[in-house]
Amino acid sequence: MKRIVSICPSNTEVLASLGLTDRLVGIDDYSDWPNSISHLPRCGPDLHIDIDKVQRLQPDLVLASLSVPGMERNIERLEKENINTLILNPKSISDILSDIRTVGQHCGQERKAEKVVSQITNQLSTLRAHIPQLTPPPRLYWEWWPKPVFTPGGGNWLSEVSKLVGAVNIFADQPEENVKSTWEEVADRNPDRALIVWTGVPIERVKKEPILQRPAWQNTPIAHPERVTILEEGWYCRPSYRLLTGIQYLAHLLYPNHILAPDPNHPLTSNIPVT
Repeated sequence: MKRIVSICPSNTEVLASLGLTDRLVGIDDYSDWPNSISHLPRCGPDLHIDIDKVQRLQPDLVLASLSVPGMERNIERLEKENINTLILNPKSISDILSDIRTVGQHCGQERKAEKVVSQITNQLSTLRAHIPQLTPPPRLYWEWWPKPVFTPGGGNWLSEVSKLVGAVNIFADQPEENVKSTWEEVADRNPDRALIVWTGVPIERVKKEPILQRPAWQNTPIAHPERVTILEEGWYCRPSYRLLTGIQYLAHLLYPNHILAPDPNHPLTSNIPVT
């Protein structure tokens, strides 16, 4: 596959992990990593891809992902126009590793894909070995969207990420991938930390003060400034190898005396630094 169009950020990052960004001829509006792709033609936001523009780019392959709710509309149009499309649908870290292998197979990079999967697996094993086992474990509230409130449930990779760092997602008891909740229910579940990762919203646009002033959170522990952390959504909301950066950063956040912060520019080659 010599000419590839990626229509969601996580797929662009999967291609980057395989060293295939030089084959990209077009990307969606939200793909922003690595910096080397910034010059590429943009095909629209991931929920409203300009299929006509995609066609004009004459791709051998379009990478789509059902991890983006609403992507089905793009896929229907791509299939109608007989554009060769590979559809990913990761829900777990294991699925992400499988997707890396799948993309590698489609692009003739099977050996590279196996190397990437091995690097990810080894880094996760090393990190897991250095995580303190606290009793009870830290209780985490992940916020994907504030109005209406959406949070990952037990069927999402962030529940797995929480467990990997010795913590628990307070909504892991809900089997869905995405759970619609309320600020009142969040306060009732009494998390130790609120982790704010609004999907598609850059970190600099998310302000802590309005979050702390939510009426339902007043006079509860979660309203304390040190318990609310705004995170890079690209490290947590995208099912790609950059989750490694997010996982290590979360471990650093929870256990600053044990795990140092990661190097976000090198997700695969950075060793797990332990203090």
